[in-house]
Amino acid sequence: MTGYTAHGGFGRLNYSISVPDTAMTQKQMEEKFMGKYTELQREAYEANMQIPAQHLALYTWGNVSAFDKAAGVFAIKPSGVPYPELTPESMVIVDLEGNVVEGKLRPSSDTPTHAVIYREFAVSDGARIGGIIHTHSTYAVSWAQAVKAVPLFGTTHADHIQTEVPCTPYLSREAVQNDYEKETGNLIVSHFRSLKLNPDEVNMVLVGGHGPFAWGATADKAVYNAAVLEEVSHMAMNTLQINPSQQPLPDYIINKHYMRKHGPNAYYGQK
Repeated sequence: MTGYTAHGGFGRLNYSISVPDTAMTQKQMEEKFMGKYTELQREAYEANMQIPAQHLALYTWGNVSAFDKAAGVFAIKPSGVPYPELTPESMVIVDLEGNVVEGKLRPSSDTPTHAVIYREFAVSDGARIGGIIHTHSTYAVSWAQAVKAVPLFGTTHADHIQTEVPCTPYLSREAVQNDYEKETGNLIVSHFRSLKLNPDEVNMVLVGGHGPFAWGATADKAVYNAAVLEEVSHMAMNTLQINPSQQPLPDYIINKHYMRKHGPNAYYGQK
């Protein structure tokens, strides 16, 4: 037992009392009773609770995962559980092959898609991805159902990415029958590579006929990017209603807005 020992006596009776080091004991107790993935589960839980808060999905129509690259695992929302019933402990820990490492509930049905994106973009390509989100937000899904990329019409869009929001084609019949969710991830990866897109710079995508996926350096940042995607999708749709022949924003304005926030000499915000 760590701590100190007090000695004393009364008459001919001597005694020794060991007093524990309370701080050390508390730390040991925390290490003993806190799970190995507690912080990762908490990050995933807090990000998932932002889905209803940001109006990105109804009912259980969305999920977020938080990735620990060093450990090779991610925490993800359990399948079909309503957001008010979620807890940090209910987040399921999964490895990059889709195997459940820790958790009593089944992980999201979109888990294989998350695993492919982490494995290919974060691990193989070295992209700074620590979180992924998938939702069925209204305007982003509308563009996905039209199988159309979201045009870059304004500076709100350009503040975040320098390109239109890409939209994949439909999955093939064979891919759907083979391994639907895994093939969705493969489709996203192959679409980015065919267009030579950098997932560190283009952190959002639409899957044709399905809906949006977004990612970021953290799970919280992934949610932020999903909210941005929904908003620029809405703005683009309104723009085309007002002017169906509207052209994309000129490159020199796009570059100015993107670089002032993300370039080597960025000056937006505080240092």
